[in-house]
Amino acid sequence: MRTTQTTLTRQTPRSTDGLKDRRPQPPRTTHREATHREADGMAVASFVLGLVGLLIFNVVLGPVALVLAALALARGTTRRGRALLGLTLGAADLIVLAALATTDHTLSWSLGS
Repeated sequence: MRTTQTTLTRQTPRSTDGLKDRRPQPPRTTHREATHREADGMAVASFVLGLVGLLIFNVVLGPVALVLAALALARGTTRRGRALLGLTLGAADLIVLAALATTDHTLSWSLGS
């Protein structure tokens, strides 16, 4: 009685031109796209920080919102409206800070008497 051994080989798929198929590469981002993405993030961050700054930490968050909005606008953000809102809210933070400083002679909110 004879035993035959069978070897299984794994074949890799090949394309019609004889070269191995390559996986599709993710699209490369250009420097301009990366700059716009960063600018969009700055626009949203300025809006959020300006909004939060109306309630707390307006000493810090107001100027940060102003700077981020100005940088986003200078870098050509696609979210121009958010950057303008961040600029407006950052300025409003500083106005609220000035109003609090002149009326209460303090830099924080006081809810009680």
